[in-house]
Amino acid sequence: MKPLPEKLLLELIDGSSEPLLVARVDRPDWPVVLANSAFLALADRASVPSQPLADVIEPLIGRELALEVSETVRASQQSAIPVESAGCEYLLVLRPVRIGGDPANRYYAAYWRSGQASSKGEAHQALAKANRRIRDLSRDDPTTGLLNTAAFRDILEHDWAVAARERSTLALAAFGFDDFDAYFDVFGRHATDSCLRRVAQVIRRCLRRASDVAARLEGERGGKIVVLSHGSDEQNLREFALQIAAAVRELGLHHPRSRVSKFVTVSFDIVTLKPGAKGLTAAEVVDGLLTD
Repeated sequence: MKPLPEKLLLELIDGSSEPLLVARVDRPDWPVVLANSAFLALADRASVPSQPLADVIEPLIGRELALEVSETVRASQQSAIPVESAGCEYLLVLRPVRIGGDPANRYYAAYWRSGQASSKGEAHQALAKANRRIRDLSRDDPTTGLLNTAAFRDILEHDWAVAARERSTLALAAFGFDDFDAYFDVFGRHATDSCLRRVAQVIRRCLRRASDVAARLEGERGGKIVVLSHGSDEQNLREFALQIAAAVRELGLHHPRSRVSKFVTVSFDIVTLKPGAKGLTAAEVVDGLLTD
């Protein structure tokens, strides 16, 4: 059987009542390459081509669910997430799309299924939730809830390869805790873990886009919290890091032995990277962050 002409397929997709979005995930920022009329009506937009996936869906479903979508896409998984948009309940279905025999997931489809969930749909939703939980257990730092070192390595390797191919830039901000060994000596493990969680929550709230990534790299003195940002120049990244540092200090977590402040504070280093430009690898970048 001959494949349907592309024009006919596009007409069928555009005529569907189910909102549909397709993004190219082997490119920086995951640009949207297709959005049918039903999605444009749901999002109240005239068009969305080439806009980053995270920027398009976040106004519809909120920051927390947009972060969940970003994690699902990065993990190359299929998932279903209950959402509410424009006063209606939907099941947001995410799935990788492979073209022909290509083993790589170059595209991701997101479509909004409306109406009452069937028992089959409820079972699929429960399975997707369980799969997300399993993924989170293996990828999350148990103390902060941010990505762990292994997950960050995987993400940086992926984004490094994309940036090298597209000749784009990656930006990193690494935050270290000031005199945190002294904080531990005074307050002990339980209070230290609580402090780490609160700082991680602040950093997560400060992320500017759902495609930004925050991870905890374990080590001495609380380790480091690293933010991987896309599409940032050095000046914007510095302003972003200063905002995070100020937000951490404003938590007002007492630190009686700090040489910097009477509160818990963080210092930061920022770097913009051109993957492939100087022979540096993603693994070397992470190793450098762990040993600094």
